[in-house]
Amino acid sequence: MTKYIFVTGGVVSGIGKGITVASLGVLLKARGFKIGLLKLDPYLNIDAGTMNPFQHGEVFVTDDGAETDLDLGHYERFTDENLTKNSNSTTGQIYSAVLDKERTGEYLGATIQIIPHITNEIISRIKKVARKKDVVIVEIGGTVGDIESEPFIEAIRQFKRSVGRENICFVHTTKIDYIYPSEEPKTKPTQQSVSMLRSRGIQPDILVVRSKNGFSKSMKDKIALFCDVEESAIIPAPNAGSLYQIPLNLEKNNLAIKVLEKLNLKNRQPNLAQWENIKNQIENTKKEIRIGLVGKYTDNPDAYISVVESLKHTGISNLVDVKVIPIDSEKIDFVKLGKLSGIVVPGGFGIRGIEGKLKAIKFARENKTPFLGLCLGLQCAVIEFARNVCDLKKASSTEFNSQTPHPVIDILPEQIKVEKKGGSMRLGSYKALIKKGSIVAEIYQNQIVYERHRHRYEVNPKYHKILKEKGLILSGLSPNKKLVEFIELSQTVHPYFVATQAHPEFKSRPFRPAPLFDGLIKSALKKA
Repeated sequence: MTKYIFVTGGVVSGIGKGITVASLGVLLKARGFKIGLLKLDPYLNIDAGTMNPFQHGEVFVTDDGAETDLDLGHYERFTDENLTKNSNSTTGQIYSAVLDKERTGEYLGATIQIIPHITNEIISRIKKVARKKDVVIVEIGGTVGDIESEPFIEAIRQFKRSVGRENICFVHTTKIDYIYPSEEPKTKPTQQSVSMLRSRGIQPDILVVRSKNGFSKSMKDKIALFCDVEESAIIPAPNAGSLYQIPLNLEKNNLAIKVLEKLNLKNRQPNLAQWENIKNQIENTKKEIRIGLVGKYTDNPDAYISVVESLKHTGISNLVDVKVIPIDSEKIDFVKLGKLSGIVVPGGFGIRGIEGKLKAIKFARENKTPFLGLCLGLQCAVIEFARNVCDLKKASSTEFNSQTPHPVIDILPEQIKVEKKGGSMRLGSYKALIKKGSIVAEIYQNQIVYERHRHRYEVNPKYHKILKEKGLILSGLSPNKKLVEFIELSQTVHPYFVATQAHPEFKSRPFRPAPLFDGLIKSALKKA
């Protein structure tokens, strides 16, 4: 019978539930268990696709085109499992599904209520992820006590009754608080958080307790006493130097062993060799390089989290400490750019900050600084090239200027009549045919590449000819040869100037970096 682990959070949001789920997935998979992963998000949006990066961080896209919470990125990077739309459900999706059923008469005239109709829909989505899985790990978004989270907490309380308490483990993440200015550690927020969870009918089996530097035996005993949790089931989660050290830290502190014990599953010897290797690589870093990340959401570290982690992945494999330097695209500093070993322009939407991105790309092209453009980064690279090399002085994208005389970037034809913005872009994994002998072909070691997409605009086919004539290599095209997927400059004129319409950062792993990022860092190391 499938077993279930529910991970909740208390005290504050952003406490590390997602990393706890991802790490637990690593530890169980390393023991040979088939795992399922699910994030239940309390917000009313149908998905994360229309949410502001300043508020919510990046939108993570799956192979099947779902726009999901950024925690799914952590799940995929850690467990190396390619997830689907079934791994993220929101309040908006759940209410929409229930109301659709009500409109079609599926409830036979019943009065639709939070209990049982909404909670039953939540439970059905948990069961959907459980098919052919040994263990399903479910993260409940938000914080216990939030009004938005109440239906999810109630649903897992009911679920406990239907599948049997012996098949469920409740893991609650919380934190040690520190009083300013004495920095005296306090367990009271943890106690109150657990008390609130218990008032909802759920007694946590395990506490994962965040702290700056661990905590004392006396504090552990106090938490055990007041929270009615076994002392051995209170798992310290001190701050780590790298995210990728956390699975080994939690293994050392017996998280997986306690979870298996609660689920009545036999412990198996884990194979964590690749994680030990990552730990050794991080500890044996020999050099440091600075890579500039030019964007307009640089004040929120989560807005470009997959890009940042992809740079770190290739840093690990190359034994180099990659220092990611945020560059506000509205305040381009050329002195700052001159101190970088590489420049990345990531994806985004809207005109704000575009001119700054164009200046940064021009700087990278003219000064032979290794450059990688992602999605909007490719579009900006094409605009910059068209203006400054092809002499199309007012070239732009119709996204930014609908009256531009040279729309080198234009909306996809199928997007013109789209009215609903949510979930309607070119989303998910698409095939690209790679030009033989190109940098991209050499990097991927393949002439057929699949990467994930999220965009409405493309390089205008009407300008392919002039771009190529002036030296821009269209090194990857869609199978119908109409859409530009990759561009580059010849290595005779630039050491590494590559961009893609896709988001390769979504498939990068700490033990298998995304190829384009690896190429960037290798070139940046030569420059450094």
